[in-house]
Amino acid sequence: MTENQAKILIVDDEPDTVGLIELTLLPAGYELSLAYSGEEALKMLRNDAFDLLLLDVMMPEITGFDVIRVLSEENKTIPPIIFLSAKGQQKDIDEGNALGAAGYLVKPATRGQLLDAIGAALYEAKR
Repeated sequence: MTENQAKILIVDDEPDTVGLIELTLLPAGYELSLAYSGEEALKMLRNDAFDLLLLDVMMPEITGFDVIRVLSEENKTIPPIIFLSAKGQQKDIDEGNALGAAGYLVKPATRGQLLDAIGAALYEAKR
């Protein structure tokens, strides 16, 4: 598998954000699946394998951080995670890192930042 054939789950409750991410990742050749809530993401992660999880933090009902906590409690295999969030304070970044994040990008992230973070996370996962 080359990195651009990677299967990525994008999780964000803002359809416009998901659309912008798609515009960046589809031309790069990634296979994308979309979830618009933490609950939808959990269902997908329980039933399918992904190479990378691009996860918003602030979502109604189940936050991105809580998605990872639930999967950990269920002893599910968790793919590399890149949090993409408007929450950019150091305590938020530290919480993401404590949950095993391969990256943490603060919105609005540039296309280059997003592609670089994904490439680095996929590279590290293969090592």
